[in-house]
Amino acid sequence: MDNIPEDFFTRELDAALLSGKADVAVHSAKDLPYPLPEGLELYCLTQAKDKSDSLVSNVNLKLSELPAGARVGTSSSKRKEELLKQRPDLEIVAIRGTIEERIAQVDNGHIDALIVASCALERLGLSWRATEKLPFATHPLQAHLAVVGKAGNATLKNIFTSIDTRRKYGKVTLVGFGPGNPDLLTIKGDKALQAADVIFHDDLIDLEYLNRYEAVKVYVGKRKGRHSHEQDEINEMVYRSAVEGRATVRLKGGDPMLFAHGREEIDFLQSRLVEVEVIPGISSAIALSAYTHIPLTYRGLSSSVAFVTGHSCENLQTPDADTLVYYMGGANIAFIARKLLEAGRDEDTPVALVYGVSQPDQKTFFTNLKELQFSIIKYPTPILVLVGKVVGFENRKPSNMLVTGLTCEEYSGNNEITHTPLIKIQQAAAGCCDLANKIAATDRIIFTSRYGVRFFFELLDEQTIDIRTLTTKKIDSVGHTTTAELKKHHIIPDIEPVTESAEGLLKYYRSIDLKGERILLPRSDKALRSLPDELTQMGNEVTELIVYENKNNHEVERSDLSHIDKIVFTSPSGVDAFKSLYGELPEGKQLIARGLTTLNKL
Repeated sequence: MDNIPEDFFTRELDAALLSGKADVAVHSAKDLPYPLPEGLELYCLTQAKDKSDSLVSNVNLKLSELPAGARVGTSSSKRKEELLKQRPDLEIVAIRGTIEERIAQVDNGHIDALIVASCALERLGLSWRATEKLPFATHPLQAHLAVVGKAGNATLKNIFTSIDTRRKYGKVTLVGFGPGNPDLLTIKGDKALQAADVIFHDDLIDLEYLNRYEAVKVYVGKRKGRHSHEQDEINEMVYRSAVEGRATVRLKGGDPMLFAHGREEIDFLQSRLVEVEVIPGISSAIALSAYTHIPLTYRGLSSSVAFVTGHSCENLQTPDADTLVYYMGGANIAFIARKLLEAGRDEDTPVALVYGVSQPDQKTFFTNLKELQFSIIKYPTPILVLVGKVVGFENRKPSNMLVTGLTCEEYSGNNEITHTPLIKIQQAAAGCCDLANKIAATDRIIFTSRYGVRFFFELLDEQTIDIRTLTTKKIDSVGHTTTAELKKHHIIPDIEPVTESAEGLLKYYRSIDLKGERILLPRSDKALRSLPDELTQMGNEVTELIVYENKNNHEVERSDLSHIDKIVFTSPSGVDAFKSLYGELPEGKQLIARGLTTLNKL
């Protein structure tokens, strides 16, 4: 049923047309291949009468009356699906042949019933064989006849014009509205909207501007997690509007052919013999370049640009182009940065995040991949992510950054720093009286912060434990900051993940199937449970060693956040301390987290 070539029913007649052995061929319209073979043209689509399916059965039993296990014949996978929805207890049999040959299989008992198009029975004078008409959804071209001939033969085609039902159809026009500013709508797009009877529009369209057009407006927008209609429903609504004779516009933000299902809608409509025109719109990436003055290409700096969808984390692409623009990536910004870093991009690569391109409230955030890998922007979508050296043309002004961790030196760069440490660190009050024994009973030591390293080695000094006792142990670091602290003690870690996070360590441990090891975990009293819990679940023995305590810094005063562009959090407890001091996290700021565990706290 499912592997029949599209031209199975039309191939021989089409060959006769192309060879000149026939002038016209008449097909069941639903059997036409899409697209038609090159050199052929549809001259006419006849008016359909009865588009329903009928049941032909032995002893005139209705569908509901057929016994369980009855054999029902059909050549259509769609009919099989409809049948089994109502009668999952039936056996579906694939059959071929003429209508008379199929009915004969009912009469001779090979099958108990048959599904057939009602119009086919009517044309053969066999309507009396139908037991009942079925309430199934049928092919949109069922009951239509299609007259096909050689392309370009206007004389022959005109013979059939008077009976071509497509004369009553409306045309569908896919129009790109642009990035949102109505001034960027093209003149041709405006003309199509003026002539429209119905406008199907999505989000990112200026609704007040649409009111100038007399057409009926139908909202069919789709945003992440909130779809007014699924794509199949939209296709069907647009198709029905055209078949009912309305001039129909499918209005889309940006350009219809860029991340906008344009080709899907063209195929859906044209395969149902509806005329389609496409009017381009200014894509958001092109508008972004104009409205931010950031060039997408620049001689000697960027000779290639790629537009990429950031909608899904699965199979996210990282093309090898000088400039990248990610669409629909608002929920996955940090993930996009991490993937680009994994693909080899420099962590200092500049990034622009642009919200509301071309709109009065357009806002641009400047950052880089290093910051962005653990960032979140608490700002409405849609937001575009522009990655590449070209961003540097506009990213010249220093950012105003609030750093809430204990140190701020590493963020100085191109930033104006306000340092308000919201937490303070101190050695754990209880200490550890048997550290030497714990080390002796350990195979691997995992450090998840610079402070874990610092206070662990302070304990070694206090208890006069020889650092050489660590030489037989595997030493793992969560990231480069922790590694830098270890190097002060002349230790190079065995493992350091690309992403500075506990999740990065766990990803590595999963890849090597780490189990059966005795693990020592020097950490804070506020550390999260994810790392030790999963290591234990993997079959390891984990000993947690609280070497320092993390306290809120009650001496710090609130800062004026009105001029702040970015806020840096270095730990989950820092996020809690910020909320305790300021209330909720502010909107419209770039929030930068050190590590995935801190990011997940935002």
